[in-house]
Amino acid sequence: MRIILAPMEGVVDDLMREILSAINPYDLMVTEFVRVVDQLLPEKVFYRICPELQTGGQTLSGTPVRVQLLGQDPDWMAENAIRAVELGSKGVDVNFGCPAKMVNRSNGGAVMLQYPEQLYKVVKAMRDAVPSDQPVTAKIRLGFNDKSLYMENALAIYEAGANELAVHARSKVDGYKPPAYWEYITDINAKLPIPVIANGEIWNRADAQRCMDVTGCDSVMVGRGAISLPNLAAHIKGDEAYTWQQSLGLMLEYTNRELEGRKSTYYPARIKQWFSYLNRQYPQADELFRELRVYKTADEIIDVLQAAQERLTNQV
Repeated sequence: MRIILAPMEGVVDDLMREILSAINPYDLMVTEFVRVVDQLLPEKVFYRICPELQTGGQTLSGTPVRVQLLGQDPDWMAENAIRAVELGSKGVDVNFGCPAKMVNRSNGGAVMLQYPEQLYKVVKAMRDAVPSDQPVTAKIRLGFNDKSLYMENALAIYEAGANELAVHARSKVDGYKPPAYWEYITDINAKLPIPVIANGEIWNRADAQRCMDVTGCDSVMVGRGAISLPNLAAHIKGDEAYTWQQSLGLMLEYTNRELEGRKSTYYPARIKQWFSYLNRQYPQADELFRELRVYKTADEIIDVLQAAQERLTNQV
């Protein structure tokens, strides 16, 4: 069984990948997307999205990291795929699943699921350009307005030469609302001879096992669940789920490192965003969030987190 950390724009950046890879046996992590329009992007763009390129294309804990590209022009996608691999990315992934309106308006992400022939052209150009020993992979949803083209899209990507396909078991219009329609992945997995990775509504070990049982896949991709339960991959592979005290300690570690980094000004928004995911797993997170949500500065929020940690420590 493989467990892959999904790309989550604005959520899973290099710091979050570093934090999560240190406590989880992820087999692969995929970056936030690099937007490709009509040029070969400078190296600094790739290094900004994926600083792990400077450490051999892996996190400091040794988890391989793959750059994801988003775009619609086959030639420019191919040129940038070559650059990503040359800089050290462990293969290259292409985003056909992003549901964001801004991305879709510029003909990127999930909007391309309306055009199977374009998916084929993009993946084919990338596969022809990238050395054969480096994987070219793709991530899709089940469709845009509906699911009618799910198999045509999957086959187009396979026939273009992709090495594997991750499938988020919802259409664009489904957003992130439950349920995930795993049965469509079952069908795709039965028809494609390449590995298919199942994604959607995997929050714990039981969900992962049930997803694999339904789909027949031996690989899963986790996204929101990985932020809700910080040691989700380790939990799926047999460890006990993190307690609230462990997760709170991890948040304080994240806090210290975030405030030392280039995104420190975004810290209040980022930590509140994390709480929106933790609420699903820990009732205590909801209680603590109600206490800290009124604060706007890092110092105020840190005081609340540290006080909460002290209370937990004194209870032990």
